[in-house]
Amino acid sequence: MRILQPAGWSKPRGFSHGVEVDASGKWIVLAGQTGGDEKGDYAPDMAAQVGTALKRIVKLLGEAGAGPEHIVRLTWYLTSRSEYEAAGPGIGAAWKETLGRNFPPSTLLYIDGLVDVRAKVEIEVTAFVPKA
Repeated sequence: MRILQPAGWSKPRGFSHGVEVDASGKWIVLAGQTGGDEKGDYAPDMAAQVGTALKRIVKLLGEAGAGPEHIVRLTWYLTSRSEYEAAGPGIGAAWKETLGRNFPPSTLLYIDGLVDVRAKVEIEVTAFVPKA
């Protein structure tokens, strides 16, 4: 993968403008993952829910023989801009713990609600694993 960063553009923080994939391999597409745990329980705060969603993503990628370094796109659905902004440090810590220094292209959308009314975040993932 090659990060797309045009000369003269400021480097974004926490994501990339785009990536180029020029290889044969396998694509992995994950359904949106919410912050609910294995039992279906949700923490009350957004940072904890993001942490849970990211852990679920890493677990699913592992099922396909992939890891966070293979993520080429994230789409975030968030129910509250103010909660997201207030949870910034906790979300950053959850990101570092699960995704490390990988900052793929990302889109964040603020929406009215998710399927489970307790969910504050849902994250969709596209990943690519090149053939060895």
